Amino acid sequence: MAGAFGFKGCQKIRGPQIRSLLEAKDFFLFDCDGVIWHGEKAITGAAKVVSALIRQGKNVVFVTNNCTRPRENYVHKFYRLGFTDVMLEQIFSSSYCSALYLRDVVKVRGQVFVIGCDGLRRELLEAGIPCVEEADDPDATIYNCALAPDVKAVLVGHDDKLTFLKLAKASCYLRDPDCLFLATDNDPWHPLSGGRILPGSGSLTAALEVASGRKATVIGKPSRFMFECISSQFTGLDPAQCLMVGDRLEVDMLFGSNCGLDTMLTLTGVSQIEEAQEYRNSDLTTNHSLVPDYVVDTIADFLPAFEELEEQSN
Repeated sequence: MAGAFGFKGCQKIRGPQIRSLLEAKDFFLFDCDGVIWHGEKAITGAAKVVSALIRQGKNVVFVTNNCTRPRENYVHKFYRLGFTDVMLEQIFSSSYCSALYLRDVVKVRGQVFVIGCDGLRRELLEAGIPCVEEADDPDATIYNCALAPDVKAVLVGHDDKLTFLKLAKASCYLRDPDCLFLATDNDPWHPLSGGRILPGSGSLTAALEVASGRKATVIGKPSRFMFECISSQFTGLDPAQCLMVGDRLEVDMLFGSNCGLDTMLTLTGVSQIEEAQEYRNSDLTTNHSLVPDYVVDTIADFLPAFEELEEQSN
């Protein structure tokens, strides 16, 4: 599709080009942080874009690597920020997809040791997957703590209460070659206000990979498995009819490329167009998978195109 429009290679599109793209695509996948909202503030115009897409009969889903909250909490957040059309079935988080992977793909038989927040545990428990309960004495160490006997998987997500003991326990469980090693995502960091950053799940996973000498299977973006989860719940989904909209080249654009989707970078989040242009001009062909097909300043740039389409239909 990008080649058909003639602007493959991270050039900005606007007006008639956006309108043509909206007419050509049936399925829109949006990242959340940096695309739909910043923290507790919606991106200006984002709620109108989502409502307009749904009103035009388009399928809309939200694909996020944020594993800290269960999907029902996302529904509440969408509603709180003015997105009144969003349903639970439209939300695909790395925690939800991790639960599906454990339940439906590997059919884990035993407990899962979780490095992550309560939201991740809740998603697993709702899928019927038992998690190891943390009940250690405050003074416990890896020398004297209890280890569960039937741990069949270690799952690493974002954990703002990570302890050395958790890391050591996970390393012990992973000495069993039959114990699965999974990560919700490999995001290295997340931006905070004032130029600060928050280490992401990928940084915690990297520590455990070094300690265990093993590589984790990543469930979230840019892994294809998240798209497989969506495909399993939306029958007849054609990658050629999809557009992935995100703000991180190494996550969202690579995810789209891995899944055969056209991609759009919005400049309201982490990555900027100069980085995309560097990847486009790189001699390393692997870097070309990080280049978006399209770039917009914000998804609010869709709104004039919707107005034209609605005028046409009246």
